[in-house]
Amino acid sequence: MGKSVRPSPSYSFTVRVRYPNHVGMLGKVTSVIGEAGGDISAVDIAHVSAEEMTRDLTVAASDFEHGKEIVKAIGSVPEVAVVNVSDRTFLRHLGGKLETVAKRPIKTRDDLSMTYTPGVARICLAIQDDPRDVFNLTIKRNTVAVVTDGSAVLGLGNIGPEAALPVMEGKAVLFKEFGGVDAFPLCLATQDVDEIVETVVRIAPVFGGINLEDISAPRCFEIEERLRERLDIPVFHDDQHGTAVVVLAALLNALKLIGKELSEVRIAISGAGAAGVACAKLLLHGGSRDLVVCDRQGIINRRRDELNPAKRWLAENTNPREVEGSLADALRGADVFIGVSAPGIVTAEMIKEMAEDAIVFAMSNPDPEIMPEEAEPLVRVMATGRSDYPNQINNVLCFPGFFRGLLDCRAAGVNYEMKRAAARAIADVIPPEQLQENYIIPSVFDRRVAPAVANAVIDVAWYTGMSRREAKHIPTAARHTGESD
Repeated sequence: MGKSVRPSPSYSFTVRVRYPNHVGMLGKVTSVIGEAGGDISAVDIAHVSAEEMTRDLTVAASDFEHGKEIVKAIGSVPEVAVVNVSDRTFLRHLGGKLETVAKRPIKTRDDLSMTYTPGVARICLAIQDDPRDVFNLTIKRNTVAVVTDGSAVLGLGNIGPEAALPVMEGKAVLFKEFGGVDAFPLCLATQDVDEIVETVVRIAPVFGGINLEDISAPRCFEIEERLRERLDIPVFHDDQHGTAVVVLAALLNALKLIGKELSEVRIAISGAGAAGVACAKLLLHGGSRDLVVCDRQGIINRRRDELNPAKRWLAENTNPREVEGSLADALRGADVFIGVSAPGIVTAEMIKEMAEDAIVFAMSNPDPEIMPEEAEPLVRVMATGRSDYPNQINNVLCFPGFFRGLLDCRAAGVNYEMKRAAARAIADVIPPEQLQENYIIPSVFDRRVAPAVANAVIDVAWYTGMSRREAKHIPTAARHTGESD
C-alpha cells in the first residue's frame, strides 16, 4: 500500500467475517489483511458450526481510507462475507467518557438527612463562617476545570466548542487516571477574550484549579495572564506549560547523553504559538543562552515588523547572534531542534547541516516536522509526540502530577520554579545508567512520574511561598490521593 504512516489504534476496527469452516480459510483472510498493510491485534471466534465459521478480527489501519481499503480486500476473498465493521475508536466514545459518581451512597433516611437537607445547611454555614473550609468540605479540594473555546484543538484548528468536547473529556480522563484529580470539561460558546475571562471567573468557586486547553495564540496568553490576576487558584495553560515542562525534561536527559549543558548548546525552535513561546521562555529560565525561534515567515528577530506581543517578546529576548533567514538557516550549526509547528517542514538536508550529535524533537502531530525514519540515521537523539515511536514527548507526563501537587498544597498560583522542578522530576525518573538514545523520557504509563512531579511542585510551592498549607499538613502518603487533611 505504500503507507508512510504506521497502522495506529486510532484507526482500528473490528470486522466480523463469515466463511466456510474449512482448513486454510483463516490464513487466506489474514494474508490479505497483511498484504493490504493492516496490523492484526486479535482474532476471536464469534460463532462456529460444522459448516460455517464466524470470526471477529481486530485490525489497525493507517487512516480511515486505509481501513476501507482493508475491508474491501477482505471482502474480495472468495467465499468470505464481511458481516459488519465496528470502528473501535467511535465505540470507545459512545455516550461520552465521563460520569458523575457519588462518593458515599444514600441508603437510609439518615444518609439523606446528612447528605442533603437539613444536615447540609450546617456545612453551608460553616463555609460561610470560614470560606477556607470550602476546600475541606466540597469537591473544590480535588477538582479542576478543563476550559476551552475550541479555537486550536490538537492539529484540527478552530473546530468550535462542541467538536472540542471529546478532547476535553479525554483530558479529564487522563487527570483522573494518572493524577487522581477530578476534572470536568467546560467548552465555552465564545471566543471573545473578555467573555472567556468573565465566564471562568464566575465558575471558579467550584474548582481548585483551572486548566486552559486548546485556545489559540496570541489570545491564550492574555486570557491566562488576566485569569491569574483575578483568581486565587492556579491557572495553567497546558498547551504552553505542559509542553514546555516535558520538552525541558527530555532535553535535560538528551544533553546528558551528549555530554553538554543547556547553557552551551544552540537551540532552534519551529513554531511561535502557545507551545513554542512557552518552550522558549522555560528553556531561557532553565539556562539556555543561544535560542532562535522561527514562525511561518522565518527567524524572529528585532528587525521584523508586525509582530504580536508574544513574538515581540521573543524578538527582544532570544536570538543573541541576530540570525536572519529561514528555518534552514536557524538549523545550520544548531545542536537542538524543537518542532511545535507543522508536518514535513524539515528535510534530511537541513538536518545534515546541524551540529554533530544533534538532538531532534519533531513534535507536530499526527505527522512530525520530519519522520524518524529520515532523521534517525543523521542525529544522536530523536523524539516525537507520537506513541508509535520511542521517546514520546507527551503532556500527560506533566499535568496530572502537576495539578496533584497544586491541589494538595492548595497553591495560590504557578511559577517558573515549579515548572523547572517538574521537568527535573520527570527527567530523574530515569536513572543515569538507564539513559540511552531511545529512552530519554519515561513512558506515559510509568506510575512513578505523577507522584514525582507532585512532590516537586509541593516542595517548590512551599519554599517559594505559594503553598497555602504548611508542609507538615501534607503527609507524603496522602499527597497523591487527594485525601490529605
